[in-house]
Amino acid sequence: MHPMFLPVLLALLFIFYAGLIFFYDRSWRAMPDFKNELINGGDVKFSVIVPARNEDANIGDLMNSLQSQTYPNELFEVIVVDDHSTDNTAEIVKSLADSQNNITLIRLQDQQLNSYKKRAIEKGIAASKNEWIVCTDGDCAVPENWLTTYASFIRKKEPVFIAAPVRLVPGIPTTGKKNNHLLYIFQALDFMVLQGITAASVFKKVHSMCNGANLAYKKDVFYEVNGFKGVDDIASGDDMLLMHKIWKKYPKKVNYLKSKETIVETAAAPTWTDFFNQRIRWASKAKHYDDKRIFWVLLLVYLFNLSFPVLAVASFFNLKYLYALLIFWAAKTLIELPFVTSVSKFFNLQKLLKYFFFFQPAHIAYTIISGFLGSFGKYEWKGRMVK
Repeated sequence: MHPMFLPVLLALLFIFYAGLIFFYDRSWRAMPDFKNELINGGDVKFSVIVPARNEDANIGDLMNSLQSQTYPNELFEVIVVDDHSTDNTAEIVKSLADSQNNITLIRLQDQQLNSYKKRAIEKGIAASKNEWIVCTDGDCAVPENWLTTYASFIRKKEPVFIAAPVRLVPGIPTTGKKNNHLLYIFQALDFMVLQGITAASVFKKVHSMCNGANLAYKKDVFYEVNGFKGVDDIASGDDMLLMHKIWKKYPKKVNYLKSKETIVETAAAPTWTDFFNQRIRWASKAKHYDDKRIFWVLLLVYLFNLSFPVLAVASFFNLKYLYALLIFWAAKTLIELPFVTSVSKFFNLQKLLKYFFFFQPAHIAYTIISGFLGSFGKYEWKGRMVK
């Protein structure tokens, strides 16, 4: 191997990665915050679909936040699809449904599926009465102006698919355990960056990204693209894979709703094991992306992060690579910091920035491991082992 091969390769990876982050930063800053202009009610009708499995610790908070919406109750319904819960999730929802006429409980009967969540969403949509489907998860809580802002955005932009922001909050600890504060900080920083990239990507229409905890689409468009058909055997991807199907048909009508009034809060994973299982689940859909634009972005990010352990190994043979490793660590932080700082202000997480530099090695390691296992390994999710 030519002695200049590795330095040149690393330099190219660094340049392309820096350009990518610069693009995300400029795109995020260029996107205006949406201002809700809906004052006297609305006429958009929503069906909020909530697939839930073993969420008795969280589902009550979600239902309370949905019943506290400023949007008129007669203009939205809530459909909770219980996915074979072994706890009291269904009982909690049933008791609320008995007293609230806009709440419906459906129990999923299907067995031996690889994607129970997609099936739950399909069941919910089939039972829905309204033109707009809004999706969130059982471990979330939504702000009071959530649906009002969605309605205002729909009136003004006339989209067919909307991605919207999500923020992590500390999860309820596992029985007998305390919350791992450092784990929450690590997750919150990582997730916040992903949210910024999501917003920038959708705003500039460069690739399809979203999060199933906060998105909306027209019901007739869901059926127009045949729903999850073609991706229904993939455990994950009820959000991004569907989004790309809709984007292919309506590329100019897929939008991002950047508004603090629509930030959905979702619980962070309580343990490192849960966290890795979650990220492996997310990474597992990467090989199924029909959107080749995002494939090349993921490959660049993966190779750039892989350059760090390569430099670490090379430093055992030549000390100059150790200096290069330290320079890369500092340079990566400096490149990302303006973007991360701007996104943190939107999500009101500026207090976490002081940990950003020190979590870089852990972030690099997790990116490499979860990316690899997402393609070749298995993971456990909601008590199920998934290939």
